Amino acid sequence: MARKGNSSFIKQAAILASAGIIVRIIGFLYRLPLTNMIGDTGNGIYSAGYYIYTFLLILSSAGLPAAISKMVSERIAVKEYRNAHKVFKVSMLVSGLMGFVFMVGLYVFAEPISKLIDAEDSYWCMVSLAPTLFIVAIMSVYRGYFQGMNTMVPTSISQIVEQIFNAVFSVYLAYVFLGIGVPKGSKNIVLGAAGGTAGTGVGALAGLIIMIIAYMLIRPRIKRRIKREGHKHRVDTNGYIVKMLLRTAIPIIAGTAVFSITNLADMVMVMGRLKVAGFSYDESLILYGQLSGKYVTLTTLPVSITTAMATATIPSIAASVRLNEKENVKRKMSLTFRIAMILSIPAAVGIGVLGDPIIRMLFPDADKGGNLLTVGAISIIFLAICQMITGILQGIGRLDVPVKGAILGAIAKIILNYFLIAIPSVNVLGAVISTTGCYAVASIYNLVSFARITKVKLDYKGGIIKPMAGSIVMGIACFGVYRLLTYVSIGNTISTIISIVISILIYGVVMLFIKGITEEDFAYIPMGGRIVKVLKRYNMI
Repeated sequence: MARKGNSSFIKQAAILASAGIIVRIIGFLYRLPLTNMIGDTGNGIYSAGYYIYTFLLILSSAGLPAAISKMVSERIAVKEYRNAHKVFKVSMLVSGLMGFVFMVGLYVFAEPISKLIDAEDSYWCMVSLAPTLFIVAIMSVYRGYFQGMNTMVPTSISQIVEQIFNAVFSVYLAYVFLGIGVPKGSKNIVLGAAGGTAGTGVGALAGLIIMIIAYMLIRPRIKRRIKREGHKHRVDTNGYIVKMLLRTAIPIIAGTAVFSITNLADMVMVMGRLKVAGFSYDESLILYGQLSGKYVTLTTLPVSITTAMATATIPSIAASVRLNEKENVKRKMSLTFRIAMILSIPAAVGIGVLGDPIIRMLFPDADKGGNLLTVGAISIIFLAICQMITGILQGIGRLDVPVKGAILGAIAKIILNYFLIAIPSVNVLGAVISTTGCYAVASIYNLVSFARITKVKLDYKGGIIKPMAGSIVMGIACFGVYRLLTYVSIGNTISTIISIVISILIYGVVMLFIKGITEEDFAYIPMGGRIVKVLKRYNMI
C-alpha cells in the first residue's frame, strides 16, 4: 500500500512539475519580445501594476487551492466522497464572492492605489487586470479539487493552455496598444505595458474553460461514487466547511502575502531609496525594470519544479497523515527535499556564472542587468527550500510555521532594502541582496522548526553536499568553456548556449559518478524513465 502511494505521489508530482517547466518556459519566452518592445521603463510600469494585482490575488484566492486540496484529500482518504464534493461546492461560493469583491475593489481604487505607490503610469495595468481576480478565484477552486483527488492532469493542462493564451495575447495586445495615441514610429509605453497585462486575463479565462470541461467529464463518476457511498458518513455542515476552509487557507494566504509584500516593498522602496541615492525618477524606473523584469523573471524560472512538487506534496502528505502512514510521510518529506536541491543548486550556480551573457543573449535591445543575476542567483536555493518545507509543513497541518518564517524574512528584507539601496554604488543591487537575505532567514527558520516538529532527519548529504560538489565542478567548467569560446571569437549567444548544454552534461556525469542521483529521482524528471533505461544499458546507474 505504501509503495503504491509513493508511486502515485511521484507520478502526480512529475506531471505537475513537467507542466510547471513548460509553463515557466512559455512565460519566460513571451517576456523576451515584450521586454524588447516596452524596454526596462515599460517593465517597471508593468511590474508595479502586476505586483498590486498579485498581492490582491493572494488575499482573495491564492491560498484556496492548497487548502481545498488538503481538505478534499483528507476526506477521500477515508472514502468520504460526499463531504469531499461538498467542500468543492462550498469553496466555490466563498472563493467566487471574494474574487468578485477584490475585482470591484481594484477597478474602483486603481487610481488612488497608483498614486499611493508613486506609480501613476501603472493605472491602466491595474484596470486591465481587475477581471482576472474573479476568473482566477473560480479557477482556483477547480484546481484545488482536482489536486485533492490526486489528479494533477487537469491542472497541468489548464496551466499550459492558460500560459499559451497569456503569451500570445500579451505580446499581441502590447504591440497594438503601443501605437495608440502617438505619432507613427513612436511608442505609447504606458498603454503597451497595459496591453501586456491584459493578456493575463485572456489566459486565465482559457484555463478556466479547460477546468470546467474537465470537471464536466468526471462529474458522472463523482456522482456514482457519492451514490455508492450512501449515508455511511456524517455530512459536514456548510458552516463547518467554511470554518475549516478559512482556518486552513488564512495561514497559507498570510505566509504567501508576506512574501508578496516583499515585492511591494521593492516597488515602493526601490524608487524612494534610489532617489535618496541621487538617481532621477526615469533612472530609478529603468533600474526597477531591470530588477522586476529580468532578475525576478529569470531567478524564479528554475523554481517551477519545486513549486509543482510543493503543490503535490500538500494533499499527498495530508492523506498519508490521515491514514497514519508515518514511514510514508517521512519518505515523502526526504525525497521532495532532495529532488528540490538537486535541481535548484546547479541552476543557481549556472545563472550566477553566466549572468551577464544570459541577459545579453535574451534581451539584445535592453541588455543591462546581468550583475543582478550574478549577485542574486543564490536566492534560488533559499527560495526552493522555503517552498518545499512550506509544502511539507502545510501537508502535516503546521500552517503557522511558514507564516512566522515569512514574517521574519520580510522584516530582514525591508531593513536591508532601506540601508543598502540608498548607497549610490550599490543602488538596485541592494534589493537583490535583501531578497537573498529574506529567503535565507525564512528557509533557516523553517528548517529548524521542521526538524523540531517532525523529528525527521532530512538527507543533507544527498540534498546539499553532493549537489553542491557537482555544481562547483559544473560552474568552473561553465566559466572556462564560455571564456574559451568567446576568446576564439564565437558570438555571445552561441557561446552561452554551448556553455549551458555542456554544463548540464558535466553536472549529470559528476552526480552519477558520486551517486548523487538515484533511479527514483529520475521519476520527477520529464522522460526520466527513458533516461534511466539508457543509463542502465551503460551501467551508469
